[in-house]
Amino acid sequence: MTRIFLTLSTVGTMFVLIAFLLGLNIDDAKLLASQPSVSRHILVGLGTLCFVALVHAIVFTYFMGTGRWIEETSRVYSLSNEFHAESQRIKYRLLPLITAEILLLVATGAFGGAADPGSRVGFQGWFGLTGANIHMTVAIAAAALNLFVNLREFASIERNGKIIENVMGEVRRIRTARGLPL
Repeated sequence: MTRIFLTLSTVGTMFVLIAFLLGLNIDDAKLLASQPSVSRHILVGLGTLCFVALVHAIVFTYFMGTGRWIEETSRVYSLSNEFHAESQRIKYRLLPLITAEILLLVATGAFGGAADPGSRVGFQGWFGLTGANIHMTVAIAAAALNLFVNLREFASIERNGKIIENVMGEVRRIRTARGLPL
């Protein structure tokens, strides 16, 4: 799972960087000549939001599936509940981070859409910052949080893999002791 996750998170991070760079290259979104750049930035940004959210959802689904497997295997083989409890702790430590990242990604898109001069919202900004500056600030925060969450997810997947290896070792030991095939 770690190789798959590394590939997906690397692609997601590259998409985040590309969307960010496309946004930085927009001179003045009000000019007609900038509209193709704005359209490209919006489309890549929306695709990035979907892809990065999907990666985080895959990670959480992995923890749901392996947690259930650890729970059932521990019950069937009368193993310690500690395997399942540790897997649950890992999963529930990630959930708030994943949720915060997805919400921040959505907020980035919402602020970007509101700051677009072509939108009907007409968001001018807050606290002396333009709508575009707020969008960029939220985008930077989302990109930074995404990197942090990816690192935590990777470490958590590795730790969960070790728990699975320990469960499998116990299952092999029990099956060998009972004369059952491996």
